Amino acid sequence: MTPLEINEFQALIHARLQELQDENALGKEGQAIVTLDQQSVGRLSRMDALQNQAMANAQRTRRDQEEHLLHQALARLQEDDYGYCEDCGDDIPTARLKLNLIATRCISCASG
Repeated sequence: MTPLEINEFQALIHARLQELQDENALGKEGQAIVTLDQQSVGRLSRMDALQNQAMANAQRTRRDQEEHLLHQALARLQEDDYGYCEDCGDDIPTARLKLNLIATRCISCASG
């Protein structure tokens, strides 16, 4: 991978990390604890709030996992291992990496 490509992928990864942080900031309200005051919130409204809270927490977990994988991708860039299939060692096409910054396998290994 050329130094220009390395810089491009670092910028893409950092941009995605920033997007995830922004999404986490927006999702904090949805993760808040649902109060048990039955007089201010009806039973169905409370159930809806609990469901929304569960969905917000699941999305937060997904973002945290992606953030972890993006940090691993940055480490692979530093170690000059980024862009190589972890199974067969072949190059992962640049187009695939641009679509999936955390890809660690070539298409044939990922599908087989």
